[in-house]
Parts: sequence; C-alpha cells; structure tokens
Amino acid sequence: MSAAVVPMVRIQAADFDVAAEIARLTQGRADVGAVVTFTGLCRDEAGTLSALELEHYPGMAEAEIARIASEAIERWPLAGITAIHRFGRIRPGENIVLVVAASTHRQAAFEAASFLMDYLKSRAPFWKKEHRIDGSEGGWVDAKESDEIAAARWAGR
Repeated sequence: MSAAVVPMVRIQAADFDVAAEIARLTQGRADVGAVVTFTGLCRDEAGTLSALELEHYPGMAEAEIARIASEAIERWPLAGITAIHRFGRIRPGENIVLVVAASTHRQAAFEAASFLMDYLKSRAPFWKKEHRIDGSEGGWVDAKESDEIAAARWAGR
C-alpha cells in the first residue's frame, strides 16, 4: 500500500480545515480503516501571551518535513499522510499544526502520526517568538528536552 503514497506537506499562514484534510485522504478510498489526526493549538499557560510568531526558511521547512513524512511512509503501511504547519502571528486558541495519518489499521496510523509530530516538535526548522499582552516581546522559545526525548524513542525502531 505504501509504495504509491506521496506525503502532503504545506507550510502556510492561513488556518486549515481539519475535516477537509481528512476528506482529501479518504475520499473514494475503501481501503482506509483508520485516520488519526493531531491538531496543535497556540496556548497561553501563564495568561501573558498575545501571540506566537512562527518563522521558517521557505523551501527548507517543506523539504525537511516531506523527508520525515516519507520516512513514516517507509516505516508503516499508510494510505496517506498530511502535515500542515502555519507560520506568522498566531494567537492563543488558534491552530498551529495538523498531522493526519491514514492506514488500513489504527496502530500504523497512530504510530505514524506520533512519529511525525515528535519530529515536528523537536527538529522541524521553525522558530517561535513570544509576544506578550503588555506589548513586550517575550523572546525566542527554546526547544524542550521532553520533545527531544519523545523524538529519540524512534531512533532504534
């Protein structure tokens, strides 16, 4: 099943429609038995964030995400995989990232979605700058050790 699968990767400023993205992977397909989605939202844990500003290198970000999505296709029997990551100024409660994995069986879809999301959190070439409600810049957000640990679990598998 995986040989003909091509990952769908988009980096965009505009919001995405989760239902439309699921339909793109499943419409007209009788072989898909499972679809796993992950939607990441901008959050404000401390009540001080007005927005996150996400930056990337156009072309490089798409190529890197496509590379890891292709690796997911090689590892699991997928019917399709989509990764959409937004850039620009994103406010708390707004969508940032979407991963959709479709397969005949749920386990492959769950694992592929988790694999791709772990990569996006730890190694995708995006930079986040905080903007605070009081008008100040909160600075650049560092990668979290917990994201690196989550991604490392796939190295030996």
